[in-house]
Amino acid sequence: MRNKLINTFAVAVAATGLAITVAVPAEAATPAIQLTKVYYNSPGSDTGSNTSLNAEYVRLTNKRSYTINLKSWTVRDLSSHVYTFSSDFRLAPGASVYIHTGKGTNTSGHRYWGRAAYVWNNTGDKATVRNPSATTIDTCSWGSSGSYTYC
Repeated sequence: MRNKLINTFAVAVAATGLAITVAVPAEAATPAIQLTKVYYNSPGSDTGSNTSLNAEYVRLTNKRSYTINLKSWTVRDLSSHVYTFSSDFRLAPGASVYIHTGKGTNTSGHRYWGRAAYVWNNTGDKATVRNPSATTIDTCSWGSSGSYTYC
């Protein structure tokens, strides 16, 4: 009986040309993992020191109400520099993690790319987050002014 009612309703809607709007929860419209800040031009002169490299970073934030394992997720720029979460890395609901360009000791809130050169272009670039299936989850772009952007 239920299927017959649904089919009858669908035919009536189609015949009248009405549209059905389905409410989507706000959480579904926001990426699960979101780029929330990119500091692409580290403060001071670009000396290439580890301190300067680590002042260049991206911040990812878990926008869901549950923990997400970022194992095999990637962050990349337009020049195909790729950071990969190589081990189980669980990001709690509402928590953020900073991915610094230089070298350091990984913690729950700070990860280190281990690079000896800058990644993010001061003249404009685009950061992209992808899940293990290589699906783009979020992006953030900027131009040539400023030192950082909130995404």
